[in-house]
Amino acid sequence: MHETEFWELVDGTREAAGGDPVDHAELLVDRLTQLDPETVVDFARHFEARVNRAWRWEVWGAAWVLLDGASDDVFDSFRCWLVGQGRKVFEGALHDPDSLAGLLEDFDPDVDGEGDDIGGAADEAYERLTGLELPDLGLPDPPPEPEGTPVDFEDERALAAAFPRLWERFREPEA
Repeated sequence: MHETEFWELVDGTREAAGGDPVDHAELLVDRLTQLDPETVVDFARHFEARVNRAWRWEVWGAAWVLLDGASDDVFDSFRCWLVGQGRKVFEGALHDPDSLAGLLEDFDPDVDGEGDDIGGAADEAYERLTGLELPDLGLPDPPPEPEGTPVDFEDERALAAAFPRLWERFREPEA
């Protein structure tokens, strides 16, 4: 599977789901089960490689602002959700996490940012196709600490300074 095919699959299923993360994951599993197992493994490699690329302090800070806090597990889920938002949003967030303020049409912390289902779509599809667990993808483990410069997540001033557009759009109280 080429990168373009990967993003077409992600984008097509997200659009068909109307942006709903649970529906998106279900549609993705359905589409993946129409492929051969090797292609599902390729999709999983593409997906996991992108989740690993998002292992950045700045992306975690953006998740913290959007979700009003993000534990390790929540950030893992957020990174899966971020990949599910498609190439434009994903690459934009990696280049400048604060740009999510303009890249996201809307963000509901009760629904958005939750990517566990989409993160497991390839696993589920592979198991349906083969009856087996997805094999090891052969990707290197991410470093123990995220890349980049940490921000003090507990310091709202530091977060507002690091992510001014996100802070203004999603965190400042309405007047």
